Amino acid sequence: MALSSMTGFSAVTGRSGTLEWHWEARSVNGRGLDLRLRLPEGLERLEPEIRAAAQARLNRGSVQIGLRIAGGEGAAGLELNRETLARVLASAAEVARAAEAEGLRLAPISAGEILATRGVVEGVRLADRLADAAEAIAADIDPLLASLVAHRRSEGTALARVLAEQLDRLEGLTAAAAETAEARAARSGEVLRARVAALLGAQDRVDADRLAQELALLAVKSDVTEELDRLRAHIAATRALLAEGGPVGRKLDFLMQEFNREANTLCSKAQDPALTAIGLDLKLVIDQMREQCQNVE
Repeated sequence: MALSSMTGFSAVTGRSGTLEWHWEARSVNGRGLDLRLRLPEGLERLEPEIRAAAQARLNRGSVQIGLRIAGGEGAAGLELNRETLARVLASAAEVARAAEAEGLRLAPISAGEILATRGVVEGVRLADRLADAAEAIAADIDPLLASLVAHRRSEGTALARVLAEQLDRLEGLTAAAAETAEARAARSGEVLRARVAALLGAQDRVDADRLAQELALLAVKSDVTEELDRLRAHIAATRALLAEGGPVGRKLDFLMQEFNREANTLCSKAQDPALTAIGLDLKLVIDQMREQCQNVE
């Protein structure tokens, strides 16, 4: 399954007769799934359908879905009431026949006069037209969300590549830290002996067993083997999550915290400029990864 970003955009435009609509969906990173809808008057009943469809496709992200209707609010046009028109024409013909029977000849009725008759032409409210087109408008919800999901997956693919490159850098830095720590251990024995001897007094009065204990204690305090092992384990776990794909953002967030904890401990134990520098580089890459992972679904 592909990795998905929480960043995405999609748009769908539709038309029914003279009515035109424009759907837009935008998403950014968020702790959970936060849906915000903007629907015109008359289409509020679509909200449950939109929410259900979005929740079925998206796991995390702050998502805004809006619908715009061309023409704005208020009256959207005029509509001929054919039933009223037929009654008006029938009444006009009946009046003309009655007048003719009395020897009167009436002037022909004009189209303008007919249209001016109340009820022949009615204003059509946009809300009424939207209600009539609701099914066609709702049919665009699925394509809109499918396009949003596709965009988020495309962004997720790019994120996965960046994270894989950063993992390679972490792996290289971890290997460099291991080499530096080994070299430090090889040359630190005599330095540690001299420091402990100075602390305990003159070297000829140093108890051999006490010296060995102090050296062992200092060695344990400065040993970074466990931190390096855990860094390697976290790298492997992160690679596995990237390969797994799907909604793994929260797991990646947790691993970034663990990475940072090990890098901090390594720096505190370093007691060596070269190892400290590597630890700081580790922290920099981990922070960059953390920023990327915050956008993973």
